[in-house]
Amino acid sequence: MSEPITYAGAGVDTEAGDKAVELMKSAVARTHGPEVLGGIGAFAGLFDASALKDYRRPLLASSTDGVGTKIVIARQLGVHDTIGKDLVAMVVDDIVVCGAKPLVMTDYIACGKVVPERIADIVRGIAEGCEIAGTALVGGETAEHPGVMEPDDYDVAGAAIGVVEADALLGPDRVAAGDVVVAMASSGLHSNGYSLVRRVAEHAGWSLDNHVDDLGRTVGQELLEPTRIYASLCVDLAARFGGLHALSHVTGGGLAANVARIIPAGLAASVARDSWTLPPVFALVQKAGAVPWHDLESTLNMGVGMVAIVAAEDADALVAASAAGGVPAWVLGEITIDDGRIASPDTVRGAKGVTGGAVNLSGAYRLG
Repeated sequence: MSEPITYAGAGVDTEAGDKAVELMKSAVARTHGPEVLGGIGAFAGLFDASALKDYRRPLLASSTDGVGTKIVIARQLGVHDTIGKDLVAMVVDDIVVCGAKPLVMTDYIACGKVVPERIADIVRGIAEGCEIAGTALVGGETAEHPGVMEPDDYDVAGAAIGVVEADALLGPDRVAAGDVVVAMASSGLHSNGYSLVRRVAEHAGWSLDNHVDDLGRTVGQELLEPTRIYASLCVDLAARFGGLHALSHVTGGGLAANVARIIPAGLAASVARDSWTLPPVFALVQKAGAVPWHDLESTLNMGVGMVAIVAAEDADALVAASAAGGVPAWVLGEITIDDGRIASPDTVRGAKGVTGGAVNLSGAYRLG
């Protein structure tokens, strides 16, 4: 008689899943305020939305995302908690650009084999990111996919919901000529462009444990630096500065393309490349792969993770407030009337289906 076929024998270990839940419970609980009802293990997360009754016209904002091929670096190094912070940043910082406060988040982890400690590390990172963002982690799912994914493979995704008062909504309709364009520094590469970065690393023969003097740490440590989470700071800035008109989260497509998404037709934003010193990792990638500068800046954030467009009278105070909140900021340029000049590599018009104004890049990057 042949051996009986079991779920565990088919490659799914439910006991390992239960152990992972036990290991992550305390980290998840730290993101819960009194608005969260119940706890981990429920079929659905519950959040008391009674506070929304005080809104005149509450608008719900939602976003979903992952962290791309940065996961390959995490797997190679065996470091998995930073990926969770990346996931939170990629989701909640997309929500906050419209002025919304992220309220709740859920996550999804697919893997070839549940290793409880690894799953718990990922979720601990997500929970830490949610604490930074002031967002409750109210649910999640871990799915084991033997035969579809290799045992050490995994991928993560997340979704969040936030709320903003309708008359406080930020966006292109508030942007006007004379506004100032402010950059808020990134923490590094963030979570975009890693297919390019990994290809350059392979071409250059970089070892992840090699120390690079220009970086002040190893290649692996630099590549795994978590994406900066701007949500709480941006919520505070929106509340303090009525002249804050729009925000752009600089993700896939690079700086110019993402800023172009918040510029209305007929206007243009200037970006002076020499207004900041390019962080070393970007110049290192460019040099090691002989990457054309235009390709580099249309892929990576170039040291700018969030952009604010603000009324001129509030610009200096907003820059100072960002710095006081732990995020260096500086003036990139200003909003002007779009002169309609022919597009060139230094001009970007529209991105990701948005037809709007233009972004004009000028000058050359200052290298550190």
